[in-house]
Amino acid sequence: MAAVEAGPERDRATRVRRLFDAIARRYDRINDLQSAGLHRLWKRRLVKLAGVGPGDRVLDVCCGTGDVAMRLARAGAEVTAVDFSEAMLEVARQRARRWRGAAGRVRFLQADAMRLPFADGAFDAVTIAYGLRNLADWRAGLRELIRVTRPGGRVVILDFGKPECGWWRRVYFGYLRWVVPLWGSWVAGDRSAYAYILESLEAYPAQPGVARALHELGCEPVEVINLLGGAMSLHRGIKRR
Repeated sequence: MAAVEAGPERDRATRVRRLFDAIARRYDRINDLQSAGLHRLWKRRLVKLAGVGPGDRVLDVCCGTGDVAMRLARAGAEVTAVDFSEAMLEVARQRARRWRGAAGRVRFLQADAMRLPFADGAFDAVTIAYGLRNLADWRAGLRELIRVTRPGGRVVILDFGKPECGWWRRVYFGYLRWVVPLWGSWVAGDRSAYAYILESLEAYPAQPGVARALHELGCEPVEVINLLGGAMSLHRGIKRR
């Protein structure tokens, strides 16, 4: 998630920030409901694709309530986790105190995903779960993720996708349009709390566009894994040496 200087993109970033601040304490519950708990399995797979171990330096961007960051820390990595929502970070810090094997190996920072305060090549792996499509400029954000990854390091992305199968795509988009906002209304008391997902996905290039951008911005090879018939997707790019 990121802020920009002016115009519609800044307005959208401000709206998304306020949304996440408002739902921070109910965020995990809503995710469990809308995905039937599957998001936890997908995040485990993201961590596995990151291929981290003891001594690795890892950056988790748009970390939310910290579940990916803490899984990375449990694998032995030294993790820096950033988000632009201070409310989300406060929940993450509280959760980290209760996670065995993660305490002391994760630091949480408030930062702009499109202006990361780290040197080029600072991390062995960079992960982002359900954040790339929310950036004011997803391609510029992706360039920044790659910049802070060392040559030979991994960039791993988990996000919503766009199914290729026509009937499944219609069912999926219908679910996002009509059902998911009901979860937001019921759990968060605000229908808009998850209505934004479809809006953000409509302008997001999903599987082929993100894969192409990873390659163009300096990653090879690039791997794409479809989940739930393409409703979700994982991308892994290896930064060229």
